Amino acid sequence: MTQTLNTLNTNFAVPNALRFTEAIPGLPVAEISTSLATASVALHGAHVLSWQPAGQAPVIWVSKAAIFELGKPVRGGVPLCWPWFGPLADKPMHGFVRTMVWQVRGAELDASGQLVLRLGISDDASTRALWDFAFDLELVVTVGSTLTIALTTRNTGATPLSINQALHTYFATSDIHQTTVQGLAGGSYINKVQNFAVCQQEGDVVFTGETDRIYTDTTADSVIVDGVTGRRIRITKQGSASTVVWNPWSEKEKNIVDMAAGEHRQMLCVETCNAGPDTISIPAGGVHTLAATISVE
Repeated sequence: MTQTLNTLNTNFAVPNALRFTEAIPGLPVAEISTSLATASVALHGAHVLSWQPAGQAPVIWVSKAAIFELGKPVRGGVPLCWPWFGPLADKPMHGFVRTMVWQVRGAELDASGQLVLRLGISDDASTRALWDFAFDLELVVTVGSTLTIALTTRNTGATPLSINQALHTYFATSDIHQTTVQGLAGGSYINKVQNFAVCQQEGDVVFTGETDRIYTDTTADSVIVDGVTGRRIRITKQGSASTVVWNPWSEKEKNIVDMAAGEHRQMLCVETCNAGPDTISIPAGGVHTLAATISVE
């Protein structure tokens, strides 16, 4: 059932905190503004497009060349990768939920003044044609001085299902050459740039070229350190045993049509995942939640 802009505002708008607008005709966006933060979430893909705590610079990055079109993922923000991560045969890259229109299930201010937005989708004929399982997915976005994104998978079928998934978060940074990621030292990672070689992380992650890594067997916080401003962005996660770190660098950027020239310098993906060998099995009737809380230090 399509929720019109009028229906959304009548049923779910929160005075002085949440209203629904359209990025383009037919593409509703939840616009959130409170004393704690501003944020925007597109219903297309349940896609967090922005988050800016009061008194801070924007934390989430979206490309100037991003395409806003039904059926196409947006370059930047927090795309949802589900129920697989990366390519899978002739099926959509990173799964199919990031290009589906989600339903608003609820919106309210909590006791601490955070705006809590609930979005959901369930299986239908289009999803079963790609992946023949019964499911219910709910995304809860909690917007305040921190941002929490929680993706809950419910297996509503009679057989177990296995998934890979990611909160594919694009973070804003001043200069990737002066940006580091703390919290992954000593861990091993699959280096997709070096033909999937398994490598060991020594010290902080630094960036000197194309970076595409799946850090395995890690539940630790990651901290993005902006060497220009000194800002530290902490990512705390639950229900995740892997972390992806990605920057396309200058050469690969040229082949990304929805990225403007030179933009790789101002962005970095640190993704809360169950990716690579980290597969989640959910029994019939079972539930799994993947969550990340982002804070600025």
